[in-house]
Amino acid sequence: MEIRGATLLPARREDIELRTADGLTLVGELAVPAHRDPVATLVTLHPLPTHGGFMDSHILRKAAARLPALADLAVLRFNTRGTVSPRGTSEGAFDGGALERHDVAAAMAFVRARGLPHPWIVGWSFGTELALKYGREHDIDGAILLSPPLHRATPDEVAAWAGDDRRLIALIPEFDDYLRPAEAVERFSSVPEATLIPVEGGKHLWVGESQTRRVLDEIVGAVNPSASPLPTEWDGPLG
Repeated sequence: MEIRGATLLPARREDIELRTADGLTLVGELAVPAHRDPVATLVTLHPLPTHGGFMDSHILRKAAARLPALADLAVLRFNTRGTVSPRGTSEGAFDGGALERHDVAAAMAFVRARGLPHPWIVGWSFGTELALKYGREHDIDGAILLSPPLHRATPDEVAAWAGDDRRLIALIPEFDDYLRPAEAVERFSSVPEATLIPVEGGKHLWVGESQTRRVLDEIVGAVNPSASPLPTEWDGPLG
């Protein structure tokens, strides 16, 4: 069968809770390969919750639905403070990216406690701001930025990644609403090691199966190259 938007492939899925340093409980889900240990871990940070972003934003939901089976990856999704999804509501209130520092730290503490291997932060839109601002504080292999708007991450916070051993990869949609490829080259010029990937025809929300596949292929190509390119068909049980 062809893998499409609603396809749910096999995985071990667990509802989880994260506890922040300032005393909040955040709700989330961990998905890991059904019959083996993961080779790497994606810690996903969702788009802006005040504009509809949450742990089920479609790229992150599809990553959790597909990548444990197709690429042996663990996928951690969670709602940042004050964010609502079908999984539930995380305590607290949206803080514009400031107190969300604790949310990122809580997710990384969970990864350490579970012994999940080779964590990568994958941020989308608002989630890229959190990745840029706070990712360097944690033991990660790298960060992947999907549609970074660079609204909240300051030039100094971006430049702080210069010389860092961890990889910084940004997917820049050709028709992004906030940051397009030519401007991205300028805005990330302070980090010569950064890999900028312009995506022809791409848009900020990555709508459509072709854009979903492109994004997931780029993620897997960075995190577990042996599983790239991802198959477009599945011959087996569903999740």
